[in-house]
Parts: sequence; structure tokens; C-alpha cells
Amino acid sequence: MTDFNALARAAEEAMREVFPATPLLRNDHLSARFGADVYLKREDLSPVRSYKLRGAFNAMRKRPDVGLYVAASAGNHAQGVAFMCRHLDVKGVIYMPVTTPQQKIQKTRMFGGDNIEIRLTGDYFDDCLTAAQAYCAEADGHFLSPFDDEDVIEGQASVAVEIERQLGRVPDHMVIPVGGGGLSAGVLSYFGTDTQYTFVEPSGGACLRAALMAGKPVALETVNTFADGAAVAKIGERTFARLKGVGLANSLTIPEDRLCTTMMEMLNVEGVVLEPAGALSVDALKDLGQGILGRTVVCITSGGNFDFERLPEVKERGQRYSGIKKYFILRLPQRPGALKDFLNLLGPEDDIARFEYLKKSARNFGSVLIGIETSAPENFERLFAQITAHGFSYQDITDDEILAQFVI
Repeated sequence: MTDFNALARAAEEAMREVFPATPLLRNDHLSARFGADVYLKREDLSPVRSYKLRGAFNAMRKRPDVGLYVAASAGNHAQGVAFMCRHLDVKGVIYMPVTTPQQKIQKTRMFGGDNIEIRLTGDYFDDCLTAAQAYCAEADGHFLSPFDDEDVIEGQASVAVEIERQLGRVPDHMVIPVGGGGLSAGVLSYFGTDTQYTFVEPSGGACLRAALMAGKPVALETVNTFADGAAVAKIGERTFARLKGVGLANSLTIPEDRLCTTMMEMLNVEGVVLEPAGALSVDALKDLGQGILGRTVVCITSGGNFDFERLPEVKERGQRYSGIKKYFILRLPQRPGALKDFLNLLGPEDDIARFEYLKKSARNFGSVLIGIETSAPENFERLFAQITAHGFSYQDITDDEILAQFVI
């Protein structure tokens, strides 16, 4: 056993005084679908609904004399720090991006109570991080990194300690979401080469992949904050030092819209609420194919802090990605009966979800914005063929990002 493993086990044992181990559950639905023994390490069931409590706990327990903790977080790390500030009865100032979902801000306030102050700063995590570090130096506090800290990495490794004990052995394959790299660095450092890994990132925040390609941490020019729990512009220096040898073949990037299909599937089929970053490891199973057949696979569901006000957006994005919902502009003749002619082209499974039309004076044709939901993508092939055959013209704008921002 390495020194790191001993420290991770000590951290995990100490955690039991504050919160119980999260369950490791075999998922029958996913196991049958992918032909493997798929287990979910349910970090979404921790007291703060993410694994971030572990790193905050471990780093803070080692510094009992600190008077002020300062943190920057898009939400989950903030809740872990807030929880521990209240538990230890210490003061904390937590910087969060202005764009953080309200659910995460409210939960952070609830966990921290009077022990914390929340400051909303910047549109992106990295703006927030800069502000937090500047304030920390000014106030002579202790900055608690969300990932780039050896004690935090050690604390996150407690996930692996629990998995090994709960499963009775090291799994054949680990699927791990990556943001700043704290969780993945901790699990990799604990299990070493005893298991196979897949590290998963959202396409709009693939900082590990960028670092692997460059050979060092590099800042992404833009970050898509939809999967806010993993949307980091630059992987940590300490975390990348542990991850630099994993190889591009073991990393995956997942489109944010595809994540939505997995979030909806897990909610509708399993009753499991996952945030976008929490769905990364489950969604990655779609890409692993033959490589996991008959094997024991553990997916870490890293968080379940999901604001249900976002559910319509998630459903919309998932339907568009799956090809069962499309938006198009129909060029409609301005004559009596033209609309009825179009409606007669719809199939029994086609449902109008959006319809906007204003008759234009002194024009032969008008434009109609239409949204259609259907049960299978191939239904649109039939519908569009029918539209063309009957002399109508249309423009599919479903994947036109500029138009979609304004009309969808």
C-alpha cells in the first residue's frame, strides 16, 4: 500500500464521523443495455449531493486553526465548503459566478448558514476564481481550491476507497467525469494500474483533453457552462501532474445536448436526478461498446444538484439531439386552404409544438415557424418528402445555432 493510499483510507475513515459512505449500486437497466455489470457510485446522494464534500472535509480537517476560508466554485465545491464551515463553526467567504443556477446558490446558503458569505462575481468560473484569490490575499485567509490541492485530491480519493470495500475488489473499468481533475486524479492515484479508465468531459469544457494534446495545462478560449459542475477552462497543475500519462485514447468528450438524453433517461426510467456533469459517466457507456462487455464497470455519478426550472431546456435539447424534434420555416402560399393542405401532410405521430404565422399583406407567400415533435427520427424523412412533393418549400433551422438562439 502506498503512502497516498494510506492517507486516502485515513481520510475516508475520518469522514464517517460527519457523513455516511455513498452507496455503490448495480444498475439493472444499464447492465442489460450495455452487456456489463454496471455499478453507479452515487455521489449524488451525499449530504451536499456531490463528491465535493470529501475534498473540502479533508483539507479543512487538517487546518483546524484557520480563521477564514475562501473558496471559488460554480456550485458543488461551494456547498461542500459551506457544509464544513458550519460543521466546524468557522468563517467562510465563497465566490460563485453570477450564472450559477439558483438552486446551487440557495443550497450553499442553507448548508453554510451564518458561517458563510456568498459573493456572486463574473460570468465564468475563472473570473470568479481570480476575484476569490485576490480577496483571500487581501484578507489573509486560506484559499481552498476546488481541485488543485493535494489534500483535496486525497479527500476525493476516498471515493475509490469506498468502491473497493463495497465491491470487494477493484473494478475492471472506472468511468470518471473530469472538471478540474481532483476526483479523477484521486481515483487514479489510489487504484493505479489495477483498473482501466475512461475520463469523460463535456465538449464545451474539455480541459484535460486540451492539456493532454499540449503536454501541459492550457486555458480553453471559450467554455460552455451548461455542464457547470465540469465546465473548467484550465485543468489544475497538481491534478494534471497525476493525469498526464492517461493518454488520449482513454479520454472522451460528450456533446452537451447528448448529456440531456441521458439525464432524461435516468429520470424517466430510473427516477435518478442527475445534473449535467453527474450524467457524464453514464452517457459515456454509449461510446465504450465491446470494450466493456462482460466486465464490471463503475460509473461515478458525481452530482445531482439540478434545478428543475431547467428541465424544459434539458428535454428540448435532448429531443433535438435525438432527432425527434425539429424546427423549420415553411414557405406557405397565401391562399385559402393552404394551411389545411399542409396539416393534412402530418403523420399520426407528428405533433405541432410551435406555430407562428402572421399573414403578410400584398405578398404571394408567407413564412411559418413550425416546431414538430414525433416518436422517431425517420418520421421527418417522410414528412419532408411529403412537403416537397406537394410543392411547398422549407428550411430546417434545428441545428442553426444563430437562428435557434432567437426563435427556439
